Amino acid sequence: MSRLLCLILALACGLFAAPVCAAPADTGDALLLIASGRFPDIEKGVALLARSGDARTQAIIEALRDGRLAVAADKRVVIEGANGSWSEAATGEALAEAPPSPKAVRLNNRIRRAVEAALGALTLMAPDAAARRQAAEAVFRSRDATALATLDEAIAREEVAGIRRLMGEARAAILLGDAGASDLQKIEAVDILATRADQDALALLRAAAAQGSPTVREAAEGAITAVERRLAVLSMLQNVWYGLSLGSVLLLAAIGLAITFGVMGIINMAHGEMVMIGAYTTFVIQELARTHAPGLFDWTLPLAIPMAFLVAALVGVAIERGIIRHLYGRPLETLLATWGVSLILQQTVRSLFGPTNREVGAPSYMAGAFDLGGLTITYGRLWIIVFSFAVFSALIVALKATSFGLKIRAVTQNRRMAASMGIRTSWVDTMAFALGSGIAGVAGVALSQIDNVSPNLGQSYIVDSFMVVVFGGVGNLWGTLVSALTLGIANKFLEPFAGAVLGKILLLVFLILFIQKRPRGLFALRGRAVEA
Repeated sequence: MSRLLCLILALACGLFAAPVCAAPADTGDALLLIASGRFPDIEKGVALLARSGDARTQAIIEALRDGRLAVAADKRVVIEGANGSWSEAATGEALAEAPPSPKAVRLNNRIRRAVEAALGALTLMAPDAAARRQAAEAVFRSRDATALATLDEAIAREEVAGIRRLMGEARAAILLGDAGASDLQKIEAVDILATRADQDALALLRAAAAQGSPTVREAAEGAITAVERRLAVLSMLQNVWYGLSLGSVLLLAAIGLAITFGVMGIINMAHGEMVMIGAYTTFVIQELARTHAPGLFDWTLPLAIPMAFLVAALVGVAIERGIIRHLYGRPLETLLATWGVSLILQQTVRSLFGPTNREVGAPSYMAGAFDLGGLTITYGRLWIIVFSFAVFSALIVALKATSFGLKIRAVTQNRRMAASMGIRTSWVDTMAFALGSGIAGVAGVALSQIDNVSPNLGQSYIVDSFMVVVFGGVGNLWGTLVSALTLGIANKFLEPFAGAVLGKILLLVFLILFIQKRPRGLFALRGRAVEA
């Protein structure tokens, strides 16, 4: 009897000891490792989950990534739902009540990389193209060798050329760091990464050049030279893009000043406050939309453009008729008066809206970015550039093809002759000031998308606006366009070497020296009164 009892105990020990001693092989064993709370075991558990083939694997790993995977006091591994519900991690079965004292599973950077790699491998063959693209990028960043077999299968099945290229780059990144890969495989990987030609590829190639065999090192060094040359060209083109973006902002801010300064010769120090008024008009319209019609939020900017023009133009008419018309021919008094008006407008806005920055949101069509040959193009900046050129084109048409534009040009070139021909120059002055102020208000709509909306918004652009107008030629719109783009691009090329502040100082010194040589700017106006 004792022998039989011993045999039964031995069999029981064998049955119950086998799962403990054997290597984990399913989701349950992986969850036991994760529940241990030790970082090395959690990492092993993630790797085991990725290889398990269980349908629950992706949900469990996503919960771990999001901080929703927890271990209860009774050692059960559970997942917290979006609405506060709980479910068993292994089975997905919903729990009737919350588990006792659940504690979220802790992660470190190493485990986060393992989680990212596991999710990437799991979604490489997902039906959604966007998910496959993100998975390929995740595997490229993690360079997890365990994903290589899945990656090869995904490449063979992939039909979208761009995603297949990304998967090939991820495979190349893995092989380049794999000690077991042959030199031929590594050289092929070097060639693939050389076509990617970004900072990530450059880092991988430098690592291969430092650690690889002489053959691999030679191939990597050649690829590094080609990538660095391409990145230098891309950096230059990116600076040109940023310069165009800054130049379009300067164009919007300065184009209205070019009209008032050119027609009336007024140094309007309150021009920046017209920009500020346009930005706050946008803020008010968005607040009304948020409160009363949230569904119309994407239409707030198109609605703000005419409203900002109208509000700023009316303020401009009030300033011209109430103050400036009494100070013609006295530039110093005009400068001081408009400076005082700017202070009054700033304080008025502080009293109405407060001194802090106000949030102006971006519509859905201005959010995000896209890649163009290695250049990152944001939709917001692109829309502002398009909008700037549209405003400029509309203004050119108005000045060239309308009676009002003809009168403005006549008064700009020879005020006395225009008056003798029956043109009401005082009326032209008022309308020109309203037009310039209205365009400044429209500029505020655009600037609200890229700058802080505060009472000091206009002060950031008034000096730059005068620089643009003087450099391009007073009253010449084409000169304003060329000047704004030139100064914007030059500023962005100087910033990496001299810094933002010193770069602007260098541009100012250059402008002073240029004006000494050409006092009328790049494109001087022609006319008897102008040339006199």
